[in-house]
Amino acid sequence: MKQNPYWFFRKWGIQEPSPLEVLEKKIQELEDRVLLLEAENIGQSNALYECWNSLDARIDILAENRTNV
Repeated sequence: MKQNPYWFFRKWGIQEPSPLEVLEKKIQELEDRVLLLEAENIGQSNALYECWNSLDARIDILAENRTNV
């Protein structure tokens, strides 16, 4: 069984994170950022679809007016 290399710090109450704890924290931070970016991406995509639909509708109206003249 391997001994924790940070046992000395823990023995004296020094809160030194182990490399594994640092990696876990960084992974959690990255996962949180990914979730935020995915949510923003969904919002951005919805806004783009709204713009696209609005432009399509305006083009249809202009094309209809142009053919009716």
